[in-house]
Amino acid sequence: MAIASILTPELREMLETHDKEGLREFCEAMHPASTADFLEELGATESWEVLTHTNPARQAEIFQYIPQPQKLALVAAASRGRLAQLLEAMASDDRVDLLKDLEPELREELLPLVAQAEREDIRRLLSYSEDSAGSVMTTDYAWFPEDLTAGEALARLRLQAPDRETIYYVYVLDSERRLVGVVTLRKLILAKPAAKLSEIMERGVIVVLVDENKEQAAQKLAHFDFIAMPVVDNDGRLVGIITHDDVIDVVVDAATEDAYRMGAVGPMEEGYLETSFRTIWRKRAFWLSCLFVAELFTFTAMTYFEDTLASVLALSLFIPLCISTGGNSGSQAATLITRAMALGQVTLRDWVRVLRHELLMGLALGLTLGVIGFARAWVTPKDIRSNTEVYHQSFQIRVPKDKPLLPAEDGEILVPTEAVQLLTARQKMKLILPPGHELEVDDQAEPGYKLYRVPENTKVQFEPVDRWRLALVISQSVAAICLWGTVVGSMLPLVFKRFGVDPGIASSPFVATFVDVTGTIIYFSLATLLLLR
Repeated sequence: MAIASILTPELREMLETHDKEGLREFCEAMHPASTADFLEELGATESWEVLTHTNPARQAEIFQYIPQPQKLALVAAASRGRLAQLLEAMASDDRVDLLKDLEPELREELLPLVAQAEREDIRRLLSYSEDSAGSVMTTDYAWFPEDLTAGEALARLRLQAPDRETIYYVYVLDSERRLVGVVTLRKLILAKPAAKLSEIMERGVIVVLVDENKEQAAQKLAHFDFIAMPVVDNDGRLVGIITHDDVIDVVVDAATEDAYRMGAVGPMEEGYLETSFRTIWRKRAFWLSCLFVAELFTFTAMTYFEDTLASVLALSLFIPLCISTGGNSGSQAATLITRAMALGQVTLRDWVRVLRHELLMGLALGLTLGVIGFARAWVTPKDIRSNTEVYHQSFQIRVPKDKPLLPAEDGEILVPTEAVQLLTARQKMKLILPPGHELEVDDQAEPGYKLYRVPENTKVQFEPVDRWRLALVISQSVAAICLWGTVVGSMLPLVFKRFGVDPGIASSPFVATFVDVTGTIIYFSLATLLLLR
């Protein structure tokens, strides 16, 4: 594209000076793809001025390499007669792809201007489902009756070749156009001229059904490493072929859709820069809103464990570490299984094997990450493992009579774990009263208890969590969440497939969101069990 930008001024100069010979050479001397690259730098009117210096057949070759948005701009700038000539010269699959993106009114205006044979071919190809093999096939294939000789077939093939998508495969049909065999060009050339096609053809041809999913058809062609593959109807009649370039388009489209789903973005019909701001906002905002609402359950889960978080402030520092582990491991598993399903390596019947494999993998990964998490938590400083807060409001503490609250020499007051207070701590803590204040004893205590009123602005210092216990909580949480995320990520694509939902939806954002919520519950449940019980 950089070279195209450099040479575009020269191309415009040829247009200004009406250099017909130079423009003709520009259209015909280079590869059509290179010519299309240069035309991207020009406007629609200028592009047509260039293309008029070559014949419709060459225009069609160049046109197939022009990006779809620019194709539509060229269509809008052309006369109906010029478009009809171009459509007749284009390959059958290319012109149908173009017509699908045109307004129905314009399409109906153009069809009567096209020759009847091409018009019938267009209507037939347009009738196939967008996801079917018929929607991407071409009808420009070479075929001969089975009673023809190799010499006769070669003579006819020379005449047909310019109008055929590929001549490497010659398909052999019976009197009712049913596919009975195929002959490669190599075998046709090496065969004796008098040999019948029925004698040299290969029977049992691998075919694609016209209603078969186009992605499955692409996988089949890639699996057998064919240049092209015949497409037949339910009666075995040959209706078209799928070529390797069609497969590339299908694979690219499928990969693009998968990439959008992995990023929780709705599919876009046009390129990023050609898509309107409003369209991109709508496709991104919808999924982000769904994920945001789902993430609210994480907030609900953390609220439920508010006591634990308030007691051990250090737990909050390890939340991203633990939770992201589940999202990452789950996204890995989901990506692997989704891709394996797309390639046909994993089916619904393999769910037990997948579960067993991912359970072992989750354990291995969890142990690996758990060791790292243990080491990091063990070196956490004492001041972080403790928690000191200033309570600006007065509150009450009730303790057994035999365990009164008495200040130590440094003025700090140790609160026993049996105390019942407005604070939510369930571990030992100290009260550091503000200067000049003392605890007030309330006479309204229940029998057997003393009730103290703690003044406002009292500093509450919780006992530091033992480094070994904290490290144990973090390591076990990381291991458990990693195992859980791996299992969820591997099973969700299979579950979605079972209920007819695209497995691609079980991609990174959705797995991560689900594991975030459940991972939070796992993390704080283990922390409550091991630290505060």
